[in-house]
Amino acid sequence: MNIRHFDQLPKPYLAYPKIIQGLIRKKKSAQLALPELQYVVESLQIDPQHLQDYQEICGFAQDESVPAIYLAVLAQSLQMHMMTQEDFPFAVLGLVHIRNQVSQKRKINVHESLSLSCEFAESRLHEKGIEFDFKITAKVADEIVMQGVSTYLSRQKQHATGAMQKKADAVQLDYVLQEQWSVAENTGRRYAMISGDFNLIHLHAFTAKAFGFKRAIAHGMWSKARALASLALPDAYQVEVTFKLPLYLPSTVEFMTCQQGQQTDFLIRNAQSKKPHMTGVLQAL
Repeated sequence: MNIRHFDQLPKPYLAYPKIIQGLIRKKKSAQLALPELQYVVESLQIDPQHLQDYQEICGFAQDESVPAIYLAVLAQSLQMHMMTQEDFPFAVLGLVHIRNQVSQKRKINVHESLSLSCEFAESRLHEKGIEFDFKITAKVADEIVMQGVSTYLSRQKQHATGAMQKKADAVQLDYVLQEQWSVAENTGRRYAMISGDFNLIHLHAFTAKAFGFKRAIAHGMWSKARALASLALPDAYQVEVTFKLPLYLPSTVEFMTCQQGQQTDFLIRNAQSKKPHMTGVLQAL
């Protein structure tokens, strides 16, 4: 395992020239092998104002608690540089974020000094190509306070596995409507200013149409954070979401939950079509 150390988080925008270059020089083929590589920010001090801005746009309470998903968002700048500065086998443009898991071991305070690391993990064949994982870990001294896994799909005709085998019928959950949200047209632009994710599909209808979308779509990690901000989170928990259909901007969506003991299943769906944008499961640890 090669480990690269950083004094601070690399700026996300510095990766964009390499991403654009990928439009001109496309990779000839994709292999399953990912670099054995880890990026580590040794001493990360969170900016309280940046945290407050994040809490505001996602709907979290304005306090000194750091949501675990916020650390996963910070780690995305490491991911972008790992994909653009290293021998990464896939084209960055066109990657689809399909799943995300975050575990919080205890409450995290904004004034704590953290180390934040990100590494390539597993890759697998998928019906539409290859999916792969980033593993994220945050520590206070030697104590792990947060772990996460972000799973992305690289569409690859030569590696696609064909039609998926039929799975057993999914259990039908008795979701209860909790809230209805009006998601504004500028949500993608506002979130991009905070997260550093300026993917063109999120910014404006004009730029999104160039990638096949009828309008701009919300960031998946914003949708997940907005859902978590509407739940009563225990001090220690694990939450995993699967991203479904794009959430077009603007939209009116329904947030629904189903409580089963210590587990809360939740759903974001379109208020008119009732089609799902995201499903998730929250479990207390």
